[in-house]
Amino acid sequence: MIDDFEARGKRKKLVAELRKKGITDEEVLRAIDAVPRHLFMDPAFLIHAYVDKAFPISSGQTISQPYTVAVQSSLLKVKKRDKILEIGTGSGYQAAVLAELGAKVYTIERFRELYLKAQHTLSGLGYSVDFFYGDGHAGKPQYGPFDGIIITAAIKEIPETLLHQLKTGGKLVAPVGGSDLQVMTLVVRDGEDSFKYSDHGSFVFVPMLKGTVNDN
Repeated sequence: MIDDFEARGKRKKLVAELRKKGITDEEVLRAIDAVPRHLFMDPAFLIHAYVDKAFPISSGQTISQPYTVAVQSSLLKVKKRDKILEIGTGSGYQAAVLAELGAKVYTIERFRELYLKAQHTLSGLGYSVDFFYGDGHAGKPQYGPFDGIIITAAIKEIPETLLHQLKTGGKLVAPVGGSDLQVMTLVVRDGEDSFKYSDHGSFVFVPMLKGTVNDN
């Protein structure tokens, strides 16, 4: 896996662009500067790796726009050794950013091809992440409670099962809405059965679906 001078230079330009767009969390910016996004994409699309846009990957999914990754990561306010559950591994790029922030990452992917590819990529980069192949709606209660949960696909309603896997004080970030447009929603668990919601802009994600796909 090659991360050359040209790629590192492109990342620094991307980080400068994210700053201009309002990302202020320096640890998140440092993580994005450190993670070689081009290694999560087909080498034929290297030219697109450091453009601030989502890009198609296999299984009809996308690698998230860096700005979106920065927003979701910033809202989680990740501290070192936080336990973070990710619903929707995709390319593995978001998981790598969380791991770079020092989190203990548990990630679930329903497409077997993506699940296997992401494992290969992240292990090759030296990130220690716990991967699970399955439907993310139920979460992973046996590994909780979590300091943070991140959903990386559009969801009409946040499952109660996921909310109750948060620690008190824990945060869940998800794009909530229909198929055309979602609102980035932050949920903070502030009591046993008490949750505080806030909205943080509009985004477009692929939908979160049920079941698994063995596409290998």
